[in-house]
Amino acid sequence: MSSGSDEVTSSAPAHSVTIFLGGDVMTGRGIDQILPRPSHPRIYESFVQDARDYVGLAERANGPIPSRVAFSYVWGDAIEELHRVGPAARIVNVETSVTRSDDYWVGKGINYRMHPSNVPTLTSARIDVAVLANNHVLDYGPAGLQETLDTLKRAGVRTAGAGRDLAEAQRPAIVELSEQARMIVLAFGLESSGIPPSWAARWERPGISFLGGLSQLAASTIIERVKQIKRQNDLVVVSFHWGDNWGYEVPAEHVRFAHWLIDGGVDILHGHSSHHPRPVEVYRNRLILYGCGDLLNDYEGIAGFEEFRNDLAVMYFVSVSPTGELLGLRMMPMQIRKFRLNRVSATDAQWLR
Repeated sequence: MSSGSDEVTSSAPAHSVTIFLGGDVMTGRGIDQILPRPSHPRIYESFVQDARDYVGLAERANGPIPSRVAFSYVWGDAIEELHRVGPAARIVNVETSVTRSDDYWVGKGINYRMHPSNVPTLTSARIDVAVLANNHVLDYGPAGLQETLDTLKRAGVRTAGAGRDLAEAQRPAIVELSEQARMIVLAFGLESSGIPPSWAARWERPGISFLGGLSQLAASTIIERVKQIKRQNDLVVVSFHWGDNWGYEVPAEHVRFAHWLIDGGVDILHGHSSHHPRPVEVYRNRLILYGCGDLLNDYEGIAGFEEFRNDLAVMYFVSVSPTGELLGLRMMPMQIRKFRLNRVSATDAQWLR
C-alpha cells in the first residue's frame, strides 16, 4: 500500500493486464442530494426523514460541502490515480437503486436512491462493471431495480448480479480486454450482508443472484458455470456481497469457499459488504479480497465504530498474467471527506497499512 506521494516500486510486465477493483459505491441518499439532479429528499428511516440531514451531519464534521457539484466531484483525487494507472477495466459494487420510483421497500429501515440523471457520476470514473447483487439495489422495489438496469445500460455500464428474471441476474458481465482476452464478472449476494431472501430473482421475477449458503454444492454450481463460459486467456472475477459490517475477522466458511472457487478456475475473488477493508489473501497465485470496504458513502458525522476508520477507503489495482496469475497488487488509500475521495496523510496510510 502506498500514500499519494509514494512512487510505485515496480511496474507490471508488458504481457500483464491491470484492473481496478473497488468496494461499495453508495451514491444515494446524502451524496445524491449534492449532485446536479437530486431525488426528492424524503426518506423513511427511524430517526431521519430527510436525506439532506446527512449532508448536514457531514458538514458539521468536516465543513461546508458544495451543492450541485460536477458529476466527477465525488471521485476527487481518485480520478487522477485512475488516469495515471490506466486500468484495462474498472469494477465496483454500486450499492444504491438508480431510480425515480417512490415505491420504497417498507420495513427495510434504510433505503438508498440516486436520481437516474446523476448516473454520469459513475461514467465520469469510466466504470465498466457495476455489481448489483447487494442489499440496497431493490430499496425502491422491482420497478426501481428495472429502472436501475435500464439507466446503467443506456450509460454503457455493464451489470452483474441482478436482473429482470433469474437468467438475467445470473448472466455475467463481459469486458473485452484485448482481441484475445476478456474479463468475465459473476456476482452473488448472501443474506449475511443484509440482503432479504425475498430479493432472490426467480424465472419470472426480478431480483438478485442470491446464494443461499456457502456449501460445496454451491461452489460446484458456480465452478460449472465458469467452465461453460471461460475461454483461453479469459480472466474470471467472482464478486460477493457477504458478511457483516464491522470487524477484521474473516469467517472460516468464506476462506473455504474462496479456496474452492480458486481451485475450480476462478482468478480473482472480489468481496465486499463491510464498511472498512478486510484482509487480503494470495492463494495458488490468485487474489482473494475478502472485503474491499466502502469506496464512497455518506457516513461522515455518524457516530459509532470509529475505531475501524470507515472514512478510509482503498483502491485496488490488480495486475495479472494472461493465465490469471497474480503479478502485482497496488492498494491506494483514500479518505472520504466532504463526500469526496482525497489523498490520505502519511499517518493515515500507515494506520491503514
